[in-house]
Amino acid sequence: MKIAVVTGASSGIGREFVQQLGYFYKNLDEIWVIARRRERLEELAEKSRVPLRIFDGDLQKKKVYKKFCEALKEERPDIRMLVNSAGFGKSGAVTEIAGEEFRTQPDMVDLNCRALTRMTLLCLPYMKKGSRIVNLASAAAFCPQPSFAVYAATKAYVLSFSRALGAELASRGIPVTAVCPGPVDTEFFDVSGKLEDPLKRLTLAQAPKVVHQALKDSRAGKPVSIYGIPMKAAYLGAKLVPHGLILRLASMGR
Repeated sequence: MKIAVVTGASSGIGREFVQQLGYFYKNLDEIWVIARRRERLEELAEKSRVPLRIFDGDLQKKKVYKKFCEALKEERPDIRMLVNSAGFGKSGAVTEIAGEEFRTQPDMVDLNCRALTRMTLLCLPYMKKGSRIVNLASAAAFCPQPSFAVYAATKAYVLSFSRALGAELASRGIPVTAVCPGPVDTEFFDVSGKLEDPLKRLTLAQAPKVVHQALKDSRAGKPVSIYGIPMKAAYLGAKLVPHGLILRLASMGR
């Protein structure tokens, strides 16, 4: 059985990956989707070109992993693609967020880093030459970001982990692509906070275009997928400009 696995599939970029994977892979038997909101996944199943197998649950809890592992052991599928899209962000100073809700910052680390790593390790034994891993990072990974400190740090982990893992898996023929979009028009901002920065609002991208680019870059074996000229410029700028200077300029704008 040839399958793809998508986490965070109930909304945003994860949902868009599910909708486009049927065009990317013509011979998938199923897409295994993981997210908390079962009703959203059932709605998605009605529209998907490929049959979906639903694993509803929270990736910060053991229950969904138990169900997923049992299915892997029983079916022993050929995982052609793993898309780690589950994650969230919360804007605001570290001390402000801690004051609002203590668990917010540890939860970001748990979901954005630990869950992504755990899913990758669970799926790797069922992947072979030609399989692909796509990890959703962010342009926030390019350098530290005041007022987005924890989120940017978690995405820096995803970018670094993806690039190192890709080097380790090169001999097995399994490319790993870190997707690093700027702001994308999804429900992300319902949780992170309203997008106030006028510059970021101007660079707001649409999820279908970001995912289409990510799938093309994954097929080409690129280690990093960046959609749009502004984010590509930001990537280059973060390499050329000292992070200390970037942080000072960012602090001046607050």
